[in-house]
Amino acid sequence: MRARGSSVLLELAQLLAKDVRAFNVFGYITLRAVLACLTALVISFVVGPAMIRRLTAYKIGQSVRDDGPQSHLAKAGTPTMGGALILVSVTITVLLWADPRNRFVWIVMAVMIAFGTIGWIDDYRKVVRRNARGLSARAKFFWQSVAGVAAAGLIAFTTNLPAQTEFIVPFFKQVAYPLGAVGFIVTTYFVIVGTSNAVNLTDGLDGLAILPTVMISSALGVFAYVAGNAVFSKYLGFPYIPGAGELTIICGAMAGAGLAFLWFNAYPAEVFMGDVGALALGAALGTIAVVVRQEIVLFVMGGVFVVETLSVMLQVASFKLTGKRIFRMAPLHHHYELKGWKENQVVVRFWIVTMMLVLVGLSTLKLR
Repeated sequence: MRARGSSVLLELAQLLAKDVRAFNVFGYITLRAVLACLTALVISFVVGPAMIRRLTAYKIGQSVRDDGPQSHLAKAGTPTMGGALILVSVTITVLLWADPRNRFVWIVMAVMIAFGTIGWIDDYRKVVRRNARGLSARAKFFWQSVAGVAAAGLIAFTTNLPAQTEFIVPFFKQVAYPLGAVGFIVTTYFVIVGTSNAVNLTDGLDGLAILPTVMISSALGVFAYVAGNAVFSKYLGFPYIPGAGELTIICGAMAGAGLAFLWFNAYPAEVFMGDVGALALGAALGTIAVVVRQEIVLFVMGGVFVVETLSVMLQVASFKLTGKRIFRMAPLHHHYELKGWKENQVVVRFWIVTMMLVLVGLSTLKLR
């Protein structure tokens, strides 16, 4: 599938194609998605070391809870707010390779940057101004809600086909429920805000959140490509959503930037992602899933994120109602650490679970 628009590099390729036909291949979304992945990877590798040195010089270090696993105390002072590296890499890459006239591209990038800004303010207050509260929970939730509702409304009121706002049930070819404008906005709001906070809660161990994010974004790229292709979407029984294919570029960029960040975030981490990265990436995943009408598939593929979030909710509810805790510590990854699992064991096992869940999600492409 060829692009109609023209990103910076795509426009250059089109000019060169007038003399050398081989440059026409840069018009295909699949190639640009791969190149976006590689571009974000290279940018992150080049910029990453300098950013980590700068964060270290400014003493922007992570504080560690003293009531958690004792092995985490050694991590105190490790540079945080490294998620800014991912945002910079993805933004530059998208500007280079994606179609700037595609509204979905701008919506997803706006959501990513908005949630990243919220996370950046929270991180800045915690680690720079030494304010343990950071951005208050109420203020954080308020601004997340503003961004989530704005994105939901924008998507809802720029759709052209009823199928673009239907709630699709995977594994069933003809099962879809019309949500209407209000239902769509409410559902979209919960998906975006919920996914954002779920990724943030999971980001508690070295590499735990970033590789599942890479795997899920890569899978969502497949769904975006199918949804934006009239032939493939019809064959597989998906609603055709013109323009959704360009989100494959963002998914590729997120995967590349995420893999590069894992290089620095793998145990023992040289840098932590912080709220600036976790909130942004989660919100982007939720927005892409909404656009391609795969909210339930995102729920399945992000099962680790879901369980981590539920563990916190259940822990809080149980303690308030009964005074007792269900888990030794929440989120769930800390529970397993306190049970005796090594940090690497928790991380790799959660990765394996996510990989299996992503494969289940991808199977819905045909099993319907």
